[in-house]
Amino acid sequence: MTDQSTIGAQGEDQRITAFWQAARGHLGLGKLDAVMGEQPKDVVPPPSWSFGDNPALADQLLALVLDGRKTGTSTALAELEDEGLALPVVGDLSIVLDGTGEPRALLRTTEVEVVPFDQVGDEHARAEGEDDLSLASWRTEHEKYWRRVLGDDRFTPDLAVVTERFELVYPTSGPTPPVD
Repeated sequence: MTDQSTIGAQGEDQRITAFWQAARGHLGLGKLDAVMGEQPKDVVPPPSWSFGDNPALADQLLALVLDGRKTGTSTALAELEDEGLALPVVGDLSIVLDGTGEPRALLRTTEVEVVPFDQVGDEHARAEGEDDLSLASWRTEHEKYWRRVLGDDRFTPDLAVVTERFELVYPTSGPTPPVD
């Protein structure tokens, strides 16, 4: 469940750029790489987004990521299509924002699969780290979410769902340090 909106305000862009500069070292990209800029992804911050559709949910799910409990997420394919966004790809980087728009985590996508809602499995439900980690709970909560976000008429048991696994690249442990 992600809102893949990018940040547009100049102050927020500066915070994301500063966060990206702090996180780049965890990818093996040093300051010289920024000057040389062999590839645009080396110097341009990756897309930024927050989990869920409200600040409280964004903070709740981000906390699970930072605690190491959440290593997966899912997005209705229709959400991506509605926003004109491409499917995530293994190796993609993204900056996750908290409920106030502060950059807090750098993630790297490790696995992507598109499956019908009613075929998402136990393993993925556990990877999402939410509620009691059960598939039943995952289905109940995600159905509520997608009915709210997409509308009741667009939710069906065979709704295409993009399941994604990721690794937390930065911060590697503990609370995220403030970005100047």
